[in-house]
Amino acid sequence: MSDAINFDFTRRQVIQAAAAMVPFLGGQALADPASIPSWKTELRELAPNVFAYVQAGGPGIPSLSVSNAGLVVGERSMLAIDALGAPLHAKAFIAAAKKAAPTKPFDRLILTHHHLDHIEGNQYFLPAEIVGHVYCRQAILENKLPSPVWEKRAGWADGGEPRKLIPPDITFTDKLTYYYSGQIVELIFNAPAHTWGDVMIYLPEHRILFAGDLAFHYVAPFAHNGHVTKWLEAVDRIMAMDVETIVPGHGPIGGKKELAEMGQYLATFKREARKRFDAGLSPGKAAADISLGPFDNWIGAPDRMVMNTVRLYHEFDGSIVPEVDTEGMRLATIEYNSVRSRK
Repeated sequence: MSDAINFDFTRRQVIQAAAAMVPFLGGQALADPASIPSWKTELRELAPNVFAYVQAGGPGIPSLSVSNAGLVVGERSMLAIDALGAPLHAKAFIAAAKKAAPTKPFDRLILTHHHLDHIEGNQYFLPAEIVGHVYCRQAILENKLPSPVWEKRAGWADGGEPRKLIPPDITFTDKLTYYYSGQIVELIFNAPAHTWGDVMIYLPEHRILFAGDLAFHYVAPFAHNGHVTKWLEAVDRIMAMDVETIVPGHGPIGGKKELAEMGQYLATFKREARKRFDAGLSPGKAAADISLGPFDNWIGAPDRMVMNTVRLYHEFDGSIVPEVDTEGMRLATIEYNSVRSRK
């Protein structure tokens, strides 16, 4: 499992390598950038005492590893959904929550999955109890951070903040329910999908779903830890639920329309990758050849080509496991870069 858990660091290396190829994508016919919205950082009240914390994004706005969170306020305390990643992001979320409920402490933090952009802020919510799926806890325990402290980065870290990984104190396998001021807050396992431990948080009274990284809205989804076919099944399960508002792990607040579009992205990618797998192309060559039509314009789409193709190839040949194939992605990126540089 260690390869998968290290991949938040390795992912940056893969993306940096792939990013070198972006100029070569200029000859590709991309969708109109105006079709992708921009959104701002805000704590938005979705229903009485229920909030989404969305971080800014959109065309031209750097958003890699910038995720969303949620907040439910009860009579005595608050429940947070995901802790974000960078210190300044986590602290900004906490400050916004304290504005909404100045006298109430956090008593629980729910984790939707184990990726660093959702859990590195855990330390700032202590002594709240941390809740997650059993796979999420194990993945965090086996994680290895790239450095013991944060480097200075504008808007992310002042520099020198310790990097700590705090695993869940409480785990579950299927479903867990909390009540905040009488509001039902259901934690529902829906995986494998984006990872093998995805949890979504459902508030049936208000038809609100905090989907974590089961949902990416206008942002190209990462499948490096996932199972695309089963992810599509997870999407179908959500589409069958009584849900109106969906807070994605990445992107603006939306609903079933935006979730269905992400499903179309994954289905299109799977179809195009399968054609090239059946034709005998290697993953790197396939990634360089794939076009997703209007989805090529989704935020971060070029950066996801190699990792998602490699993952789908493992699904197609029956070798898929929860861990990430970092070496396969590294080699495929080299081949991808070579092919794209000749176009």
